[in-house]
Amino acid sequence: MKKLTIILLLTIVMQLSVSASEELSKQAVAFYSDNNFNKALEILLQIDERHKTPQDWLLLGNIYEEKGEKQNAVYMYQKAIVVNKKYYKAYYNLANLFLEDENYNIAIEHYKKAISLNKSNPYLYYNLACAYIKNGDIKKAKTNLIKAVTLKNDIPEIHYNLAYVYNSLDKKDIAQTYLDNYNKLTQQEL
Repeated sequence: MKKLTIILLLTIVMQLSVSASEELSKQAVAFYSDNNFNKALEILLQIDERHKTPQDWLLLGNIYEEKGEKQNAVYMYQKAIVVNKKYYKAYYNLANLFLEDENYNIAIEHYKKAISLNKSNPYLYYNLACAYIKNGDIKKAKTNLIKAVTLKNDIPEIHYNLAYVYNSLDKKDIAQTYLDNYNKLTQQEL
């Protein structure tokens, strides 16, 4: 009877711990949304590592990235992936860090992984194209920019980069069309 009581008590304690972690996660998201990164960090660090969600790890990575602590950010994004291998946002954020650090091949691999998990996000294709441009592979950049513009055609930067890519491929008329699109879209923003 004592073993059953102990098991029952442990189960209740675990459930309370998970509930408390979920509540802390919600609070951290609220503070993060209000750009109160220090308070969000303080709350996220209170959550037991075993109960952190991929989003918790992602927010930690974002906060460390914001603070300029890239190695800590990379570690947190990798922890998000350990918790959920299909969490495309962590791959995307890792890719952005690698792109920023000019590790283009690693960035490309992470963007590809993110795309394999979420094929409907135009920004994944756009950033992959940017990595290809930086890596000197204009044709692959064009392919991914076309995918991005097909998914969402009102993002000015996609049109601008398509103009650049087509100009690089010596297709001036098509480049001008995308440059005109870019100009129209940026005029609407003013």
